[in-house]
Amino acid sequence: MAKAKVTTTFVCQQCGTTSPAYLGRCPGCGTWNSMVETIEDRRPGTAGPTRIRERASGRAQPLAEVGSAAVDRVPVPIQELDRVLGGGLVPGSLVLVGGDPGIGKSTLVLQTAAALSGRVGEVLYVSAEESAQQIKLRADRLGLAHDDLWVLSETNLSEVLEAAEARRPGLLIVDSIQTVYVDEITSAAGSVSQVRECTARLMQWAKPRNVPVLIVGHVTKEGTIAGPRVLEHMVDAVLYLEGDRYQQYRILRGVKNRFGSTDEVGVFEMADAGLREVRNPSEAFLEERHGAATGSTVAVTMEGTRPILVEVQALTTATAFGLPRRSANGLDSSRLQLLVAVLQKRVGLGLGGQDIYANVVGGLRIAEPAADLAVAIAVASSFKDRPVDPRTVAVGEVGLSGELRSVNQLDRRLNEAMRLGFTRVVVPSAAGRRGVAPPNGIEVARVGTVGEAIEAALGE
Repeated sequence: MAKAKVTTTFVCQQCGTTSPAYLGRCPGCGTWNSMVETIEDRRPGTAGPTRIRERASGRAQPLAEVGSAAVDRVPVPIQELDRVLGGGLVPGSLVLVGGDPGIGKSTLVLQTAAALSGRVGEVLYVSAEESAQQIKLRADRLGLAHDDLWVLSETNLSEVLEAAEARRPGLLIVDSIQTVYVDEITSAAGSVSQVRECTARLMQWAKPRNVPVLIVGHVTKEGTIAGPRVLEHMVDAVLYLEGDRYQQYRILRGVKNRFGSTDEVGVFEMADAGLREVRNPSEAFLEERHGAATGSTVAVTMEGTRPILVEVQALTTATAFGLPRRSANGLDSSRLQLLVAVLQKRVGLGLGGQDIYANVVGGLRIAEPAADLAVAIAVASSFKDRPVDPRTVAVGEVGLSGELRSVNQLDRRLNEAMRLGFTRVVVPSAAGRRGVAPPNGIEVARVGTVGEAIEAALGE
């Protein structure tokens, strides 16, 4: 009998780069002190050529002869989650749910398990971090029905797959992927090799049986999924649950989806009974807005096909040091610095000795340039100490020369603003040349530069 060959490699815990010797700095991602020694047992007879011969039995076929039957998705009763997934779970798909500790990942997947139990048959919830009694206490606190919900507290993936094979559930949930392990690999749970092998085995089990699998993943302090980035390439969808754990709103955002768009977001509110869906995020984000305050402007951002109105706040104050500070929460810091430079150069605002703080109320993070104009107006409003009309919204992208550029789906943004009671909107003048007709009952102020927009918003 051939003796198993033991190999030792050093694997980067951030990107998965391997090296036969220890390196202080990873050559793949440049991270310091991330190379960890990994010992793997490779048994004879499991080498690659055998698997290659097995795969070679499949015959290639022309694309024109491949059937185009639509895949029947599994609708999720939680509509905000269903929206981000693109219309439900695809049978046999692997969905990775990540987020900061305490943000509500386990609560979301437990609510999903309870909502789908009975609809897809039995649901198997595997927890490698909590006992079955702890899960039962949380389910009772959330008031979840769990007649067809089965719970397994196990860290050995082989035992998990045996239980799944015996029960044949309609949905499998693993919480979390960093705490399960396989016996064939001697490295600790959560290492690159363990996470990669566990995910591969879950995929090999789920695909032939058409069973969707939800995987919970931890997030590092840098905001990425703990373990190798190759994990995100292996799964079919990656969802991030964002937000401040000390605030009530949570944003579920898709960063990868092989079966749908990644532009949609789901909005939840953390309550005593778990995560509650927010069907109208615009009203939720604006319900505590103080209309007469300076430095406050309403922006209309598009998250996928959904227009959302959010309040953008800015504060300018004389700096106590030689180097002014620029701080952004919910916005790109470099984008804020760019807008401040435009206001200084093109509008003539004396912001060189001002500390500037910008914030998006509610925990939503805005990435699209359509919020540039709202941020610029908020900064000017705080600097001049003049409030913006509380029934005015601003939409537009700011260029380096101070010009305003039009944004997409302006008609949907205007309709959402009118629906919430806003009567005036400041938009780029180029929007009129595109034939966008404003809805009845809302005044549209078309301006060409950011300076004209500030005058129109502040009533100068």
